[in-house]
Amino acid sequence: MTYKFYFLLFLSLMFISCFEDKQIFVNFSNPELDYTGRVHFLDNEVAEIFWTGTSIKMNFEGEGVSAVLKDETGNNYFNVIVNNNLEKIIKPDTLKKTYTLASNLPKGKHRVELFKRNDWNRGKTQFFGFNINNRPKLLPKSKSTNKKIEFYGDSMTVGYANEDSSGADSPLGMNTNNYLSYAALVARHYNADYQCICKSGTGIAVSWHPFTMDELHSRLLPTNAESQWDFSRYQPDIVVINLFQNDSWLINLPEHKEFKKRFGSKTPPDEYFVEMYETFVSKIRNHYPEATIICTLGSMDAVKNGSKWKGFIDLAVRNMGDKKILTHYLPYNNSKGHPSISHHQQMSESLIKFIDQHIKWSDNYINNKN
Repeated sequence: MTYKFYFLLFLSLMFISCFEDKQIFVNFSNPELDYTGRVHFLDNEVAEIFWTGTSIKMNFEGEGVSAVLKDETGNNYFNVIVNNNLEKIIKPDTLKKTYTLASNLPKGKHRVELFKRNDWNRGKTQFFGFNINNRPKLLPKSKSTNKKIEFYGDSMTVGYANEDSSGADSPLGMNTNNYLSYAALVARHYNADYQCICKSGTGIAVSWHPFTMDELHSRLLPTNAESQWDFSRYQPDIVVINLFQNDSWLINLPEHKEFKKRFGSKTPPDEYFVEMYETFVSKIRNHYPEATIICTLGSMDAVKNGSKWKGFIDLAVRNMGDKKILTHYLPYNNSKGHPSISHHQQMSESLIKFIDQHIKWSDNYINNKN
């Protein structure tokens, strides 16, 4: 009996050892996971993902990796990026499930990233952790470059319908991909940490939905006015603001409920929009006293020839008299719908050229060229 007992115990330990050699679970709270964006850590239970462009990265060794996820609506999409290549797109279910992200990987070091593609109005996604399979090993997260950039914007910054090849400008399904928006392209060009506070339909003074950017910009949970973001947690070197496109449309729709809520029955004078813009940018300056702020607009019809909205921005920036608040306008795409992938590439190139010409950016500091 004693021999059989020890023999069975040995087999059990061997089985456990083999199992442990084949898979490890990396909890959402592990400090080696690299989060970008405003993430809500719900007690010790789960990380909740709302904002467009939020990502989770992990460095590891192993032949496969999976993620444990649960979605509020089942309508959110995530890019799975392995070793800087798009592996697949996943759409998490409303039930807690494990999703294979990559398999049959060669031996050596790997990097996986989950990146939220779409607007936050489709609800939150809960992330519980990663599984690493087959001789797994969690590696330290990558060293930061100390470069940080943040964007505030509307559908153009979201990347709304940028992958709709039909030309229908539809956000349905996988048509919206923030990873290929001008904002994300600029961030990756500089290998900078990326934070994207954006929502399709959002304006400075009026939006197609109930919230202006002034009301949204300080939230951790975009759906909860009492949930406030701690701005000390992320101090960007550059802030890019791309807003006013939706204002330019809605001021011509006096019957729209948001027009009535914000303005009553009469469109405010031009000075009102200049003041609203100046007020919002001043709040961003208060949050980020050292950042360079780029006030931009484009690439839809608010920047076409004869549009007054660029003038509103120019005047607001002049009124503030802040040498580290700059203006740069993206090229008008002259299309019927939202910017396509090629348009976003052009927008990113325009912004990168402006940054290179006007801003000195190193791994340790950023300031205006004088």
